[in-house]
Amino acid sequence: MSDIADVSLAYEGVKRIGWADRTMPVLRQIRERFEEDRPLDGFRIAACLHVTTETANLVRTLQAGGASVALAASNPLSTQDDVAAALVQEYGAEVFARSGTDREGYYRHIRQALETAPDLVLDDGCDLVNTLHTERQDLLGTVKAGCEETTTGVIRLHQMVREGALRFPVVAVNDTDTKHMFDNRYGTGQSTLDGIVRATNTLLAGKTVVIAGFGYCGRGLAERARGLGARVVVTEIDPVKALDAALQGFAVQPMAEAAKQGDVFITVTGNRDVIGAEHLRVMKDGAILANSGHFDVEIDVRALEELAVDVHRGVRPQADEYVLEDGRTLVLLAEGRLVNLAAAEGHPAAVMDMSFADQALTCAWLASAHASLEPAVHQVPKEIDTEVARLKLASMEIGIDTLTDAQEHYLHSWRLGS
Repeated sequence: MSDIADVSLAYEGVKRIGWADRTMPVLRQIRERFEEDRPLDGFRIAACLHVTTETANLVRTLQAGGASVALAASNPLSTQDDVAAALVQEYGAEVFARSGTDREGYYRHIRQALETAPDLVLDDGCDLVNTLHTERQDLLGTVKAGCEETTTGVIRLHQMVREGALRFPVVAVNDTDTKHMFDNRYGTGQSTLDGIVRATNTLLAGKTVVIAGFGYCGRGLAERARGLGARVVVTEIDPVKALDAALQGFAVQPMAEAAKQGDVFITVTGNRDVIGAEHLRVMKDGAILANSGHFDVEIDVRALEELAVDVHRGVRPQADEYVLEDGRTLVLLAEGRLVNLAAAEGHPAAVMDMSFADQALTCAWLASAHASLEPAVHQVPKEIDTEVARLKLASMEIGIDTLTDAQEHYLHSWRLGS
């Protein structure tokens, strides 16, 4: 039995799912292939993902392959209630997700999805896998394998492997080139700024935007913020990434220095307390705080609440104003949660097309390959990544060269030189 907000929203959800499908040609081709091949026949899949239009098209693809799908939300603020209704009413999936549910409801939904005793699990942040290993070890015997699609989740999985805790193989879909090069860089870059602008209506041109973290997500954010006319400051703990940012022309500073200069702060590190009380105390009046990392721990919201003498909730949708003792105000967006999904619509469907194509093809591969894999974090087979890129190029009507026989021979022979 699903747990959703309002089944009467299904019609609107179907329309929006169809709109997203227009710009997801790779996933659509895979869905058509799955309808014929049925690589997931009889498989039960439990997923903890953002309940959005793009995810709905992934669910439809897995169903076309023969799977039954139970979906829980990976973030309460990202759930689109009309999409949840459509998945239940029109597409026959089990969905456990309500927009804005509290922490208790969030974990209850994950537990409900796990009650289906899944064969495969799809995770976005490792909370479902974590719950399996800590609360529902009785179900571990039925789980054959899983997928993880976020940097944060992959980090947690590697920690589980180091401690000998992981009990089944999990594929790091996040680490494919067609995911992190495009989803993280172009998707996060655009959708995060979209969320900030929707929530604040601020002009980024001329502003100082401080970006904490210069991985693929941070790089995409920095590029797009600069393109909108902002002065971009990057903070990093990794010398190589910091050097990369500097050589791309971005200012690089410790957060203690950047905190005094920034007009807009965006955290995207996967770690906690990136912006803490010591930084909040020196920020400009009116500074905007946004997080685009997976969990709401990157900005120390508790410290902000302790520093504030008053809080004006909802000064704009997804924007709360904190008044400090000296009269300065700081604006926190989306409660410190993922701003691109809470204040906007997440990544454009054209980007998620590749990420979810990786997911679908990896699930099909795991259906037959799981028995040969050890309980560890595995990479997506290179041929899947290449196939997704090939299908995407074809959908864009872009052609590329192929190697001649002589070129193939040259690349595979150590005897040939200058």
